[in-house]
Amino acid sequence: MKAINKIERMITGKTMVWGICVGLLLFSACKDLTEINIDPNGVGEEEVNPNLILPTVLTESAKLYLNLGYQDIAGVVQHTQKDAWFEDHNDYDWGGDQNWNGYYDVLRNNALLQKRAAEEGWEFHQGVALVMRAFMFGLITDLWGDAPYTDALKGEEGGTEYLFPKFDTQESIYTGIIGELEQANGLLSKSSSDYVGINSDADVYYGGNPAQWRKFANSLLLRYYMRISDKMPDMARTGIEKIAGNPAQYPIIVDAGDDAVLAFEGTSSVDSWPNNLKFDDTGGSNFRRVKMCATLVDQLQALSDPRLPIWANRVEVSMKVDPNLPAGTDKIEDGVRYLSPDKVGSAIVDQDPDYVGLPPSFSALPSSYNLNPTPGQTSYNPHVSFLNDSYKEASGPLLKARLLSAAEVHFILAEASLKGWATGNTQEHYNHGVEQSLKAWMLGDTYQGYIDNIGVAYDGSLEQIMEQKWIASWTAATEAWFDFRRTGYPALKAGPVAKRGVLPVRFYYMQDELNINRQNADQALERLEVTAYSQADNKNSAWSKPWLLQGTGKPW
Repeated sequence: MKAINKIERMITGKTMVWGICVGLLLFSACKDLTEINIDPNGVGEEEVNPNLILPTVLTESAKLYLNLGYQDIAGVVQHTQKDAWFEDHNDYDWGGDQNWNGYYDVLRNNALLQKRAAEEGWEFHQGVALVMRAFMFGLITDLWGDAPYTDALKGEEGGTEYLFPKFDTQESIYTGIIGELEQANGLLSKSSSDYVGINSDADVYYGGNPAQWRKFANSLLLRYYMRISDKMPDMARTGIEKIAGNPAQYPIIVDAGDDAVLAFEGTSSVDSWPNNLKFDDTGGSNFRRVKMCATLVDQLQALSDPRLPIWANRVEVSMKVDPNLPAGTDKIEDGVRYLSPDKVGSAIVDQDPDYVGLPPSFSALPSSYNLNPTPGQTSYNPHVSFLNDSYKEASGPLLKARLLSAAEVHFILAEASLKGWATGNTQEHYNHGVEQSLKAWMLGDTYQGYIDNIGVAYDGSLEQIMEQKWIASWTAATEAWFDFRRTGYPALKAGPVAKRGVLPVRFYYMQDELNINRQNADQALERLEVTAYSQADNKNSAWSKPWLLQGTGKPW
């Protein structure tokens, strides 16, 4: 991240102006605007060093992914809930205007990285750019469905087909990014000494190590082959077996030390963990509002999972309802709030002395849970678990954006093996998935005791694989959402005041896109499948099914 400010100063006036031209929809001539907005202190696009672009692509991609998995999608998969500003997070009340501009902004910078790397003959940078292109386009189609892909990022080439790009089908986007990752595997197959132009400081994931980038590329291949496994099973099986059967040609991430992560420097709001207290301008509210969800807390407690105290704080004041107390008793002694039954009435009280999570979407006033004495926007509920204090910090050894992990890879291979595909032993991959997740959270020495627990030791079911994969996706919850959509596991249920009676399966297309690129957007909308839960949203609903889910009967 040290290079961000430098990049912002040096990236070309032309590139900056392009965003303005799109926003104005060419109401004034973009060519003329470019001519009068040349930065005399900047570097021309045709001369910019790829190493100046690379850190921005990597950091902004990671932050977008983390923002999903630590915020609203963590609410969808019931890792966390919020007790204020909660409608998006708890109830999926997304308002129909989810914006993909930030994703395409990253892709525009990445396209320049790829172009300049090709012009310079820098194969390492070309390979990295292909991996990040596949990662970002994969994320866009995962979230929205059909999207601009083939004609995207070509606005400067002219022609209305590029100013108003078509929406490629979800099937063709997945096929395209799989091809790009195959190409990246080849470009990244040499030793470090065989490349030119590598600057280890510019590569904030892997320090310029092509072998690790190659593992990332092939592990993404596994992710997307498994993603399409219900719709294109033959292609998925062939691809996954090819990778699993040839580790020399297709090395993958199998150890947590090779996880694709971004660490945070913590020197400003730009390069720090989100919602930290050091740079938070809301008096700590952004941190305070995020609570553990009861769904995750209860399961971690049932499994005696050692990750729970790493992710959550114990309740500050536990609850104790005692029928032997005199009527009207409500007092706090030694960190316990004692109540007589008449003070509780019909309220649900969680008396767990250690950890208490907010139930998913349970109330229009979630801050009132567990008889919070000060419900409302400014409350500080002492009877529900906050996130661990480490998440208040701007940086730390565990505060990382996690794009892809060894745990995920092993769980993919375990699932593939369970399908009967040639990827190794199901139980061994499941065990390795659990082990590598624990290792990533610095709990490797707890593995043997944990894996022997009833409920953790492998029972032969897909449900158990997906449950452990869901747990392992903490702060990277987007992947757990995509797995839930595909498999129905874990069997998450919408809370009583959620916007719909089931979990959503996609993002809404933003209104600007529907208005500006109407013809192409309408074609994409027609390819969505309306469900009983689409309701007043009609086609453009978070409960309409994209191609990936159509005909699968999943997740509901």
